[in-house]
Amino acid sequence: MFQAALSCRTLSTGAEGMRRRILPKRRKRAGFYQFFVLSIIAMTITLCAISPAYGGPSQSDVIGTGRKTAQAVRVEHAPRLDGTLNDPLWHAAEPVRDFRQREPHEGQTPTEVTEVRILYTRHEVYFGILCRDSAPKAIVATELRRDLPQDLDDNFEILIDSTHDRRNAYVFQINPLGTESDGLVTEERRTEGQDYDPGWDGVWTSQARITGAGWTATIGIPFTTLNFTRSQDAVWGLNFKRFIRRKNEEDLWSGYRRVFGITKVSEAGELRGITDIGSGRLFIVKPYGLLGADRLSTSGGTDFLHTGGVDIKYGLRSSLVANLTGNTDFADADVDQQQFNLTPFRLFFPEKRQFFLENAGVFDFSTGFQDLLFFSRQIGIDPVSGQVVPINGGAKITGALGNYEIGLMDVSTRADGPNPSANYTVARAKRSLFGNSYVGVMGIDKESGSVLDRYNRTGGLDTRLVFFKNLIVHGYGAMTDSPGVSGGNSDVGGDVSYQNNWLEFVARRNKIGPNFNPQVGFVDRTDVNQSEADINFKPRPKIHGVRELNFESFIYHAPDTRGVLQTQEWQTTFRANFNNGAYTDDDIVDVFTQRLTQPFNIYKNVNIPPGLYHFTRHQLTYGSGQDRRLTFNLFERFGTYYDGHLNELQVRTNYRPASRFSLATTATWNRFNLREGKFSVVLAGLQANYSFSRFLTTSTLVQLDTANTQALSTNIRLRYNYRPDSDLYVIYNVGTRFASLAVTNPRQLREQRFEVKFTYSFTPSLERARKAEQAQTDVP
Repeated sequence: MFQAALSCRTLSTGAEGMRRRILPKRRKRAGFYQFFVLSIIAMTITLCAISPAYGGPSQSDVIGTGRKTAQAVRVEHAPRLDGTLNDPLWHAAEPVRDFRQREPHEGQTPTEVTEVRILYTRHEVYFGILCRDSAPKAIVATELRRDLPQDLDDNFEILIDSTHDRRNAYVFQINPLGTESDGLVTEERRTEGQDYDPGWDGVWTSQARITGAGWTATIGIPFTTLNFTRSQDAVWGLNFKRFIRRKNEEDLWSGYRRVFGITKVSEAGELRGITDIGSGRLFIVKPYGLLGADRLSTSGGTDFLHTGGVDIKYGLRSSLVANLTGNTDFADADVDQQQFNLTPFRLFFPEKRQFFLENAGVFDFSTGFQDLLFFSRQIGIDPVSGQVVPINGGAKITGALGNYEIGLMDVSTRADGPNPSANYTVARAKRSLFGNSYVGVMGIDKESGSVLDRYNRTGGLDTRLVFFKNLIVHGYGAMTDSPGVSGGNSDVGGDVSYQNNWLEFVARRNKIGPNFNPQVGFVDRTDVNQSEADINFKPRPKIHGVRELNFESFIYHAPDTRGVLQTQEWQTTFRANFNNGAYTDDDIVDVFTQRLTQPFNIYKNVNIPPGLYHFTRHQLTYGSGQDRRLTFNLFERFGTYYDGHLNELQVRTNYRPASRFSLATTATWNRFNLREGKFSVVLAGLQANYSFSRFLTTSTLVQLDTANTQALSTNIRLRYNYRPDSDLYVIYNVGTRFASLAVTNPRQLREQRFEVKFTYSFTPSLERARKAEQAQTDVP
């Protein structure tokens, strides 16, 4: 689903359906929607057959045949990594120059010159980057904090597919200040808002400088960071991406089609020339110590904290990594952004804890409608109260064995308050097929110390078939097993998607039984037989300042498993994207039919009674150009809502006067005028960040939620990255750390917590590593 449709779907989900037979007329109507969806699918497949696969000529048609190749040059010692290319060693490498635009003019020569040189020693690979710029004073560089999105800055990305499987890769990103961000691409999927999943953290070094001719950067990546153990005649998948913020221009070395981008690992070029290197086996030990005090709103006293633990990463093979954790702590995880739920179903809050984020894509088993068969937030966090549940320890193995991608995880939690002890085991395997296709299986087992709920088990099969590189057919089936439950415990469905430069299309269909209950997953609703079709036309007319127009429409139809209509929505949207990054996103009409079978507690003692409701809403959105120090977003959604009216007004701003300081604000004002009463809910947030350097940063987040009695919460954090992958944190939190996943808007658990956490990351001596390697029987 595209972004606009996703935001509206959060309003459209209805309550559980009534248990009654439908009238014959209703049954005929449901059949019409099934016919509609199937007709759209057939139309899309026909379009695929008669139109070019990429919406234009292939990459080889423009730049010649064959995959692009870069050459790495061996040097006896490391070049100076000072952010400049003044070291004579850099001149030994032939520069990579042949970049092409992906945006705004696909396939054309970039407006600025980019060069990359590649060197390596026995233990590390080095990249020297030259980004020439005709207006160096206009280079945008404002972010000094590590691991945050750099989309508001000029930046450069390196993609490395060290196993050369053309499906998965590491990504290293740097801006003109030398600020680092990194992550993984899994199965060529793009994470929302970024090219990669930022949950992975690697050990590498970088420097960058803005010069009179543009900006330059130097990067050093140890082979151990890539867990690269092959020592002779290595071939990597490789790609580069440069982003010029003021022009909103994206230049790639390979795979520059708009429907591809840098995440299309199979379209990357190749790096050759690396040979005769030392062991690059990953082996990192990272202990931590923590002191502090904690006071929960549910307890009358203060607990003094004094604990420690350890995390270990070890490369079993070049494509297989083991993660171990003992007495796991997540004090440094970001707190949740507060939301107000306008639906009688659960809100989704993303995972933010490092152990679960790393290689999380391996365990992905999505079921089409924002649901997940495995959702790691169900481990170690009480889903009702949001209270942290202590983790004894865990182990995880992720990676590839031949044509199989595998993921194994086992985590143990101890009893705490109302939460009994539990053990969670997750297994995921996918067999690679043609292209980027696969067939997979997943099993999840939760064993609980509760006598009333001793276990919960989930199993599923899925497949993803890719045709013409951008026509994707996805199907799945899953079942759950809990004590005393039999029948109605399955989820079966599928979807098809297609995109080219002027069209995007998605159609989904699934059926979820009333007793389907994956306790270690996330399901928006059960007892539903839902269908959806979404089509978006994306012309690029020659209008000054306008890059692309979108004309999107979708229809969503969701009766229960007995055919009684629960939710129906259809929407028409107009969207315009401008060359400077500004946009407008307007829902011309958004029509809902929604059934409630029980009172919907929308706010405190306000309950919307059961019934069948019809309402219509409209949306106006404008986002300013992204090349300014001050950016803003204005959002207004209005119209009828159940038996009354609702106006949603939101204003977001981001002010970056200098690279050391930034200030972001958000304010949402929901004004309800219902038959049950008039009231308003205000959500507001202010985040101030100050960076003394790239390695010493502070952030303060203040949030306001008038739906809760204690409306104000504050999180203050200082981070000192005193050496790669080693940090000192000082954290003070008043309010909610992790939000509840319960339906409606429950009162949130609040705590007052002060912590000092120290981590130290190191790699055991090379001699010990060699002995460990000799003890392994599966060394490639």
